[in-house]
Amino acid sequence: MVKVVKFGGSSLADAEHFRQVASIIKADPARKYVVPSAPGKRYKDDVKVTDVLYNCYNMVKNHEDIDEYYKQISARYNGIISDLGLSFDISGELEYIKNALQHRSGRDFAASRGEYLNGLILAKYLGYDFIDAENVIFFKENGSFDEEKTNDVMSEELKKHEHAVIPGFYGVMPNGTIKTFSRGGSDITGSIVARAAEADLYENWTDVSGFKMADPRIIDDPCTINTITYRELRELSYMGATVLHEEAIFPVRYANIPINIKNTNAPEAAGTMIVASSSEYDAEKIITGVAGKKGFSVITIEKDMMNSEVGFGRKVLEILEDNEISFEHLPSGIDNMSIVISSASLEGRREKLINTITRNVKADSVTVEDNLALIAIVGRGMVKAKGTAARVFDAISNAGINIRMIDQGSSEISIIVGIEEHDFEKAHNAIYHEFVK
Repeated sequence: MVKVVKFGGSSLADAEHFRQVASIIKADPARKYVVPSAPGKRYKDDVKVTDVLYNCYNMVKNHEDIDEYYKQISARYNGIISDLGLSFDISGELEYIKNALQHRSGRDFAASRGEYLNGLILAKYLGYDFIDAENVIFFKENGSFDEEKTNDVMSEELKKHEHAVIPGFYGVMPNGTIKTFSRGGSDITGSIVARAAEADLYENWTDVSGFKMADPRIIDDPCTINTITYRELRELSYMGATVLHEEAIFPVRYANIPINIKNTNAPEAAGTMIVASSSEYDAEKIITGVAGKKGFSVITIEKDMMNSEVGFGRKVLEILEDNEISFEHLPSGIDNMSIVISSASLEGRREKLINTITRNVKADSVTVEDNLALIAIVGRGMVKAKGTAARVFDAISNAGINIRMIDQGSSEISIIVGIEEHDFEKAHNAIYHEFVK
C-alpha cells in the first residue's frame, strides 16, 4: 500500500509540530511520500513565513532594504533546525534566496521558498530523499498546469525513491522561472504526487478533524462529515468551504484515489473520507453540508416574447464573454432572464454592460440588483429523500427570510438559494438546524 501525505502550515509551524508530523509518518510504513507547506502561525498574532516572503518581495519592489526584515525568516528556520537537534547548515540557501529577492527574482519565486526550505529540513529530519518540485511539476507557456508532462516526469522520478519529500505550492515554467499555484496550492501538489505515485490513499493533514457540515464561524460546533463524494466537495468548495483547495480534487479524482482529511493534533480521529462515489448517507440528516458566499449581483433582462427569439441567450452570454465576465447561475422565465454574477466583476463597467445588453438584444428593460448572497445545500441523499426542497424553503420562510432566487441542478445533489446579504448568517442557521437536530 502507498500513501501520500500532505501537511499544512499549521502542522509544520515549529519544531514541536515537526516531531508530531514525523511520528505520524513513521507510524505507518505506507506513508512514503510527503508534501509539506511553509511554516504557518505558531500563535494568534504570528505571521506565516509565506507572508513574510511576500513582504520581502514588496519591500524590494519599493526599493527598501530587506536585510533586517529577512532575519525573521533566517531565525524561524534556524530555530526549527536547532530545536530539532539537527546538524544541518542552510545558511547558503538562505543567503542565495535573499540575494535572489534583492535582484527581483519574482513574486512566485519569493512565495515558493517557504515550502522549499521546509521541505529541505523535513527531508533531513525524516532521513528521506528530497525532490525539488521545480524538477517534477511543470506549467505551460500560458501559465496553466501541464498535467500530462508532470505526471509522466514525476511518475518516473518517484520510482527512484522509496521515501521522499516534495515541497508543495510551486513548479516551473518552460523558461525555467518558478511558478506557484494559487494560495493553498500545496493541497494541489499533494494530489498531483498521489496520482503520479498511483497511491492507494492521499492523506491531507491539517488542524481540524475533517470537513465540517457548515462554517464553524457561522454555526456553533457543526458536525463532521464522515464521507463525502468528489462532486459534493466540489459544490461545497466552490461555495466557500475552505478545508481543501478546490482544485486539489481533480488529479486524484481522475485516478479514483480517495482523500482522507486528518487532524495533525488528533491523529486518532477518523477525519473525513473523500471518495469518487458512495451510496451511503445519513438518513437522519439527508444533506451532506451547507456553504455559501456573499458579494453577488443579479442582472435581470425583460423582453416580451423572449422565449420565441432564437439565439437570445447566446447574444447575452457573448456580451459577458466580451467583457470577460463569468456567470454563476441563469434562472429564467418566459419573458425574463436573470444572470447571477460576482459584484466585483461589475466594477467600472456597470453602465457600459447595461447599455450594451439593452442595445444588442433590444431589451424592454435591464436592471441590476446588488447585495445578493448564495447558499448551497448539498447532499447525495437528497435524490432519495422526498420533500427536501420543501424543508429548505420552509426553514428559510419560518426564519422570516425572503428567497430571491432558486436553482437546482439536474443531478439533484444541490439546491442553491439566493437571499439578501444581511440574512446570510440567519439563513445558514435555519437550514442547518432544519436537518441537524
